[in-house]
Amino acid sequence: MASTPKADESSAAPSVSAPVPLGLKITHGFGSSALGIKEGGFNYFLLLFYGTVVGLEPGLVGLSILIALIFDAITDPIVGYWSDNFRSRLGRRHPFMYASAIPVGLSYFLLWNPPDWSQMGLFFYLTFLAITIRTFITFYETPSSSLLPELTSDYEERTSLQSFRLFFAWISGNLMSVLLFGVLLAGPLGMQDRSGFETYGIIASCVIFAAIIVSSAATHHRIPTLSKPSKSAEPFSIRRVTREMFEILSERSFIALFIATVVFSIALGLNTSLAFLMLRHFWGFSEEQIFLWTTTVFLSAGMALVLTPIVGKRMGKKKATLLIGFFAFTIQPAPYLLRLAGLMPENGDPMLFPLMLSINIIDLSLIIAVQMLSYAMIADLVESNQLRTGRRNEGVYYAAMTFTRKSTQGLGVLSAGIILSAIAFPQGEELANIPADTLWKLGALYAPALLILWMTALFCLSRYKIDKAQHEANLAALSERSPT
Repeated sequence: MASTPKADESSAAPSVSAPVPLGLKITHGFGSSALGIKEGGFNYFLLLFYGTVVGLEPGLVGLSILIALIFDAITDPIVGYWSDNFRSRLGRRHPFMYASAIPVGLSYFLLWNPPDWSQMGLFFYLTFLAITIRTFITFYETPSSSLLPELTSDYEERTSLQSFRLFFAWISGNLMSVLLFGVLLAGPLGMQDRSGFETYGIIASCVIFAAIIVSSAATHHRIPTLSKPSKSAEPFSIRRVTREMFEILSERSFIALFIATVVFSIALGLNTSLAFLMLRHFWGFSEEQIFLWTTTVFLSAGMALVLTPIVGKRMGKKKATLLIGFFAFTIQPAPYLLRLAGLMPENGDPMLFPLMLSINIIDLSLIIAVQMLSYAMIADLVESNQLRTGRRNEGVYYAAMTFTRKSTQGLGVLSAGIILSAIAFPQGEELANIPADTLWKLGALYAPALLILWMTALFCLSRYKIDKAQHEANLAALSERSPT
């Protein structure tokens, strides 16, 4: 019979179950602003800026992002595994976090202040910076997220910590969007104002740098209480790394959570890539109304921050995720399906915008809550894996999820492109007169596609097995194994 892995002294789980101070939750969560700003810039502004303002061929912009994603697929798990096994007087995580601040801040500034080079020169410039930014944001985000299971072993406190991280990620990314569209590009040149994007680059890079430094410094005093790398008698080798990675990622609950996150990200990518198009053309909202729509994200994120820990504590993460997710993912496509059935107010009706805005505020808060709860589940995988392998591998788990969040939204954009191509959606000047049947087809493909993706993600989440009782049993078992 195979022997049960033992957790040696260096890899023992930290016994930290006391409530995490609010100040630490805020500062640790604030660090996620770095990823939120970077994701917002890459998802919403990069193609617009380089393709229409700088003048780089859109296809080359897409190729640059694809190359950077390929590098991500390699570097993300390496950084996760490296930070799990790194030894220094600053612990496993903080050396990576501190080292990322200047490269990320500087490269993000340079991204929005490109030189006047040729097409190929700009292509290599963009590609180099995209790889640099994505790599060093991983150097920060993966180790920083991996601190969460070590800052507390308490089931509910982990949900609260994760809620603050996603709260800051959402509001920081949206704040930059509001600043850019509402202030920096509000002049006569509008979205063609290169100086507006350059100013955005200065502000955003400074906030990213500050978020990384503040968050890293705020958790610095916890270094002595954090876990140390597990000791292995086996020398380092590619074979050992491959075997350990397979052991870590073969956890059934992780596989369920990973697939759910992939599908969830595809749905989110589909939704965000078509959001402005649907608001402007399907619902006929004005630019002023769309701007107001964007500002309400702050309200939704705040509601989710309050709601998530309460519901998670009362129901448990899994049950709360499934229940909130069911409401969120049926509410979102409902207005489109009702419009197709002729049961929504017509475009231009004074009741339409307030009705849709109210629905969106509530629904987005529920969607963010689902994200907070599902990402909080990652933390509870750590002790389950430690019981099986004798190692704490927070970095590998969070690296997998970080890569998923960064990459699979591109599949959502691809899905959006397929829908637009399938209905021959007009472009350019033709957007002024879109046929009614084209808009009907758009809604008929968009809403069911979202519904199917959301429900598939919930089904995968239902296969996750670790509840509060199982988590506490894992902690108890690890406590018995730990040396006295």
